[in-house]
Amino acid sequence: MDGDRVEIDGGIMEGGGQILRVSTALSCLLGLPLRVRRIRAGRSQPGLRPQHLSGLEIIRDLCEGKLEGGEIGSTEITFTPGKIKGGTHIADTKTAGSVCLLMQVAMPCVLFAASPSELHLKGGTNAEMAPQIDYTVMVFKPIVEKFNFTFNCDIKKRGYYPQGGGEVVVQMSPVKELSPINLTERGTVTKIYGRAFVAGALPIKLAKDMATAAVRCIRKEIRDLYINIQPLREPDDQAFGTGSGIIIVAETSTGCLLAGSSLGKRGKNSDKVGIEAAEILLRNLKHGGTVDDSLQDQLIIFMALAKGVSRVKSGPITLHTQTAIHFAEQLTKAKFTVTKSEEEDPSKDTYIIECQGMGMINPNL
Repeated sequence: MDGDRVEIDGGIMEGGGQILRVSTALSCLLGLPLRVRRIRAGRSQPGLRPQHLSGLEIIRDLCEGKLEGGEIGSTEITFTPGKIKGGTHIADTKTAGSVCLLMQVAMPCVLFAASPSELHLKGGTNAEMAPQIDYTVMVFKPIVEKFNFTFNCDIKKRGYYPQGGGEVVVQMSPVKELSPINLTERGTVTKIYGRAFVAGALPIKLAKDMATAAVRCIRKEIRDLYINIQPLREPDDQAFGTGSGIIIVAETSTGCLLAGSSLGKRGKNSDKVGIEAAEILLRNLKHGGTVDDSLQDQLIIFMALAKGVSRVKSGPITLHTQTAIHFAEQLTKAKFTVTKSEEEDPSKDTYIIECQGMGMINPNL
């Protein structure tokens, strides 16, 4: 068996948990036994953290696979996938580990399951170093559904650093195959909206300050658009722990969604949180791409699985995206090319990511 295992070096390029997510999801989908060595070698605390382990366990459970080396701190795992089933599955990081990253690893797999799935994902909904759940619902969901599938994401409870305690329920039905996407026309920004939130022990004034500071910052660049950022307090029965943050989304005339977000933390001025999110959004709008730098890498696995040619126009290619492309090409028959976008003003750093997808067919449907 070991002779046929695909060997993955988890320490190259981005050197983080994403290599594990992309390669185990593809291993599960393609029925490829896998060995991943040097897991998260690029991180200050290498090896599996609770969140990565939960992700591996949900993939193992989804396909009744075999996982060896699955413990906290482990720097090498072997994984032997089985057949992907639907049904109800629970993944609990028991920490503030991101539910959005659990969703990232599980979602491509359940699309090719034998029956509908319900995933109960527990952990942090608004965590550092990961997309916030608001981003997943407001930006990722509408764009990724262009691959011709839908999912329902119900935020049961929000959970914040350090305890987590949040829960999100994702419901999805399987598809026969994924359609390619073509996101190359940016259009003009037609509206800007968002939410600034506080939860737990924090006063609503902080949310108002974040929203006001963000609007002020955006106004310097974009004068003529109404900006609607709602300050709100998460209901106590729907939030666990204390947290704050902001997400701002720009929508364009062609249906593109780009965002900037930031989280509050102790000792960080709320104006600064709002300004940080606004600056990320403005930076994402400047390059002229159709996706922001948080969405770029999340689309790669779907482009690789889709049937036909997908094209996405983006700003500078992140290391996360380069890493996702590298492993998607290593494990599937998909072919990616990244070229500088010609029609743009040459001062803009804009690229076209093109992928000839492998055309994965769901064997169960």
